[in-house]
Amino acid sequence: MHNMDEKNLPAETPETPAMPAGESPSDYVAGIPYTELPLSPELQRAIAEHGYTHPTPVQAQAIPKVLAGGDLIVRSKTGTGKTAAFSIPVIEKIPEGSRKAQALVLCPTRELAIQVAQEATELAKYKDLRVAAIYGGASMGAQITALQEGAEIIVGTPGRVYDHIRRGTLDLSQAIFGVLDEADEMLSMGFFEEVTRILDCLPKTRQTLLFSATVPPEIERMIRKYLRSPETLLLSGDVYTVEGITHVAYKMVEDYPKPRNLLYLLELENPENAIIFANTRDDTALVAAVLNRNGYDAEMLSGELAQKERERVMAKVKRGEVRYLVATDIAARGIDISDLTHVINYSLPEDPAVYLHRVGRTGRIGKTGTAISLVGGRDYMIQATLERQYTIEFEKRTLPSAEEARKLWTERHVVELREGMGSSAFEAFIPLAQELKKRTDGEFLIAYALKQFFTHRRMEKIALQQKAEGEVEAAPPPRAKPSRGAEGKGRGSERAEGRRKPKEAEGRRPRRGEKKAEGELSSLEPAVHVAPAPGVETPDTPPMDELGKEARAPRSAKLWVSLGEDDGLDAEGVKAALAEAAGADAAAIERVEVRPAHSFVFVPTDAAEAFLAANGKARGEKELKVEKARRRPPRR
Repeated sequence: MHNMDEKNLPAETPETPAMPAGESPSDYVAGIPYTELPLSPELQRAIAEHGYTHPTPVQAQAIPKVLAGGDLIVRSKTGTGKTAAFSIPVIEKIPEGSRKAQALVLCPTRELAIQVAQEATELAKYKDLRVAAIYGGASMGAQITALQEGAEIIVGTPGRVYDHIRRGTLDLSQAIFGVLDEADEMLSMGFFEEVTRILDCLPKTRQTLLFSATVPPEIERMIRKYLRSPETLLLSGDVYTVEGITHVAYKMVEDYPKPRNLLYLLELENPENAIIFANTRDDTALVAAVLNRNGYDAEMLSGELAQKERERVMAKVKRGEVRYLVATDIAARGIDISDLTHVINYSLPEDPAVYLHRVGRTGRIGKTGTAISLVGGRDYMIQATLERQYTIEFEKRTLPSAEEARKLWTERHVVELREGMGSSAFEAFIPLAQELKKRTDGEFLIAYALKQFFTHRRMEKIALQQKAEGEVEAAPPPRAKPSRGAEGKGRGSERAEGRRKPKEAEGRRPRRGEKKAEGELSSLEPAVHVAPAPGVETPDTPPMDELGKEARAPRSAKLWVSLGEDDGLDAEGVKAALAEAAGADAAAIERVEVRPAHSFVFVPTDAAEAFLAANGKARGEKELKVEKARRRPPRR
């Protein structure tokens, strides 16, 4: 058995040459092309249609070793193509048409589970294989139906997978593969107990594949117990870094509020799309509100969103209907947006290592990207640590003045207006425009007309892009894939899943904590200060501190939970166990106070009912109790 202490890790496996500047990932040659790998014609066809021509370094080294058999540890950072590195050989090796669980893939988050399942479905589409995605926050009934209909590849989160095992709806006795994806993230979220219990349910003869960016002590213990003489591929060294990314720092201007700094930054950089990271849920609500009130396409993603709402937001992002996704670190875990050009840090994270995970969302699989940070106050200490510890060189840039930002904003929209008027007959409306200029409410009527024009232009561009890419709508999370010749069967779970579809209104509904502006006509306000008409709310009226109060979460509810130190759990463990039992997002839990026999959990008031639903759920041999906390703890 290999000792996985760092000093005993094998020397770093030589990587294939770096991709030359200017080449696309499809031109990237890492070893032999896919067409020369010993793969079936069905899989070769799916790989080609998926756009893969040559494997990335992790794929080039992992696929042949998995096909050869034996346990494998792959240490490689995010964005290197790990999903295909295990999906391709797993799909090739498992028997077709058995409708029994042959491979189990564990992922730390729902979003990653959905993405892995979608990719596996695409790669297996010419084989008689089904894929089922099972994760918390989604319908248990639909997942049970998918498992009963049969699936060879199961992709899921640890809590929900173990729940199905305990219920007897998931049988792993015939599994030949066990895959741990993003293992370090999984264990850092408190899933060690669930993961080890699941591994205990797999046959001893299984082939185990472990993919991780780092190998902390908990993973070393797991490797020693559950992997059999594993081979190690070390494609990321001891220092976790990111390549192909330009790091930019803007010094925050203290003369105006922080959201206004962000607006000026966006006017100057004008990124095609971006994830904007904020450190708190309050900040995500504030940033999303300010962006939308200033005419930007933005959606908020925080831990308190229900799973259906998260899926709706992500579907819009992937279809290109949202330019800016505003998210916290926890809410963004597992998100993979193709061709993401920018990552923007509204605030630098308290843990410098988290910065590397954030910026790793761009510049994926050989592409380049830009990471931009607003820096002020204590951010300078974090920036200095990043420069010293990770040898990151920040390019210093200066924010535009209010006048410069106004000019940038105006010129950009004038260009778009001129493009639109070039092919339109508009002369008949000139008299109306002249009359509108004379009216006291003329500015607001014109602003409304401009808003309609730019909204229509944006939707036209999205429609053209989707038509060019052959997209009609985002694919739903995959569950079970019909076998060839049986496309008309097994529709029950699809109907159950599709009974209630979120409605897409023409206009965006205000988010929780976001007040609709009384002057909705001025929502396309430039990113500079303009004196508002009486009664019209702009990003500077009310003051930013009041706007922040609007976005704040309601007062917390205090819950009593029958889990504590006696169960071998710390605060993160209690959080993870309760969230999985409730089918809710752990990020919604604000804090946990752990006692020997129980814990107090604080959640937003409107999220309390979701977590109270975990009361009475079985956790191993123990029944979980969750109640609203009283002056005295309830008797056990």
